[in-house]
Amino acid sequence: MPLQVAAPSERQQQLLEQLRRADRELSGQDLHALLRQGPQTMGLATVYRHLRQLQQRGLVRCRHLPSGEALFAPTDRDEHHLTCVDCGLSVVLEHCPMHDVHLHGPQTGGFRLLFHTLEFFGLCEACQQRQAQP
Repeated sequence: MPLQVAAPSERQQQLLEQLRRADRELSGQDLHALLRQGPQTMGLATVYRHLRQLQQRGLVRCRHLPSGEALFAPTDRDEHHLTCVDCGLSVVLEHCPMHDVHLHGPQTGGFRLLFHTLEFFGLCEACQQRQAQP
């Protein structure tokens, strides 16, 4: 029998809508600032608590940059990235090579799969050139 998941709360729905409207991933601070401009404000700790709950429901994914900053996006926006470990430049991959991978039965170890992320890390061309300079 499928697990029944309650609908997101009003505040969670606010966060989800902000993430869906954005043309990029947003940090918790970005979301907090956007909500401060609207009629219903939300404290920063509340923003992060609701983002965590949305992530646990499989509605939001979180990506951590080499700087430690966490960026959030709705899971229905299937984006994966290549990130420079030096300057932090992040490029969206055009195609996810994981789409053709399917985990079944024993491979999942009993997990109910919600979403996946895929990240590659390296040095961008500009950082490679800068580092090659004597």
